[in-house]
Amino acid sequence: MINARKQLWKTVKKQDISEMSEFTDKIESAGATRGLLRFFTAGSVDDGKSTLIGRLLYDTKSIYEDQYEAIKHSSEQRGEEQVNLALLTDGLRAEREQGITIDVAYRYFSTPRRKFIIADTPGHIQYTRNMVTGSSTANLAIIMVDARNGISEQTCRHTLITSLIGIRHIIVCVNKMDLVGYKEEVFERIRAEYEKFSSKLEVVDVQFIPIVALNGDNVVDKSKNMPWYGGSTLLYLLENIHVASDENLIDCRFPVQYIIRPQLTEYHDYRGYAGKVAGGILKKGDTIMALPSGFTTKIKAIDTFDGPIEEATPGMSVTVLLEDDIDISRGDMLVRANNQPKVEQDIDLMVCWLNEKKLIVGNKYAIKHTTQDARCVVKEVHYKININTLHRIEDDKEIKLNDVGRISIRTTKPLFFDNYRKNRRTGSLILIDETTNETVGAGMIL
Repeated sequence: MINARKQLWKTVKKQDISEMSEFTDKIESAGATRGLLRFFTAGSVDDGKSTLIGRLLYDTKSIYEDQYEAIKHSSEQRGEEQVNLALLTDGLRAEREQGITIDVAYRYFSTPRRKFIIADTPGHIQYTRNMVTGSSTANLAIIMVDARNGISEQTCRHTLITSLIGIRHIIVCVNKMDLVGYKEEVFERIRAEYEKFSSKLEVVDVQFIPIVALNGDNVVDKSKNMPWYGGSTLLYLLENIHVASDENLIDCRFPVQYIIRPQLTEYHDYRGYAGKVAGGILKKGDTIMALPSGFTTKIKAIDTFDGPIEEATPGMSVTVLLEDDIDISRGDMLVRANNQPKVEQDIDLMVCWLNEKKLIVGNKYAIKHTTQDARCVVKEVHYKININTLHRIEDDKEIKLNDVGRISIRTTKPLFFDNYRKNRRTGSLILIDETTNETVGAGMIL
């Protein structure tokens, strides 16, 4: 039966599979892989983000000998005294030449307690857009701070974006403690300064660790150089931090991505609605409503690549079969009749601007929201946010590259959405320049 079902899934075109949110990849959800944690590193240039990831990979024995020998050889060629572990993630030639991270690099490693997917994001202000990309799917943020320099503008910018994106857990790693004599007062001063800034934001959980990424102090093993620090190591926190409750398990949301009709004799009458669960729990036998039509029916079955299941949780890619034949297409959404998202065309949102061309009121942009494609016009810019003070700037409403501001848009058709704080998947969208197809803005619906 499983082989037949796998054959059914193979009938879907390859390009359609790629559109279905990694449809044939491993299911990465709270229900299927409870041990998975996605996190990213952020901070100013040369704060040690790539070095920290390299140290984590090396100390957890997650790199192969040939990889280590390759970066050791590269380090020797560059005349460096120690093995430069940052080279594990800085793969571009320009990154290695300049000693900075430009593109987002993803790395995977695991321990007996948990699996991890890391996004190494750039620190340079010019590449803030890449930082937004790398953090968009994360559960946790590691904010790097150079102990010598303290809190910088980029620290504030990345913390603000982390808060806007809805990441509830932040670990502030005060790096390069060896260059300030491992002094506790330096660490405490930075902690106090960061807490004062982050208290103005909606940040739920912030923890602080003094580290030396280059030598591994408090990364995987406790540091003998900082006996005054009584907290956990970074790896221990990553292994034990609780993120399962971050998912919205109440509001049922299932954006339809693809209609599966295999046209095979064995599955002659098969009609499945494929997509990724965006919220709530779908169960066999549940009564659901299809938007925008408003028709109601019951879930007859829930299929996956590995066979049928009784229920699906947020993040799972599944195919839903219904008891009744109703008209459903890509972009529609399955919800509960008594718990529906907002259905509107006039939308307020916070936007992180990602393009050199500034946002212009009256301009038209293409947008992607869940599985819907639409167009919109920018009606108004309400204000920008001062990255350092978090104050609203209402006398200068010109939103340029790396700016964050509040805008209003009107879409060509109604969207089915929730407040971003309520559901990150149904509360986010991207704006696209129709002439270049470049993503110009990342929006969080208010």
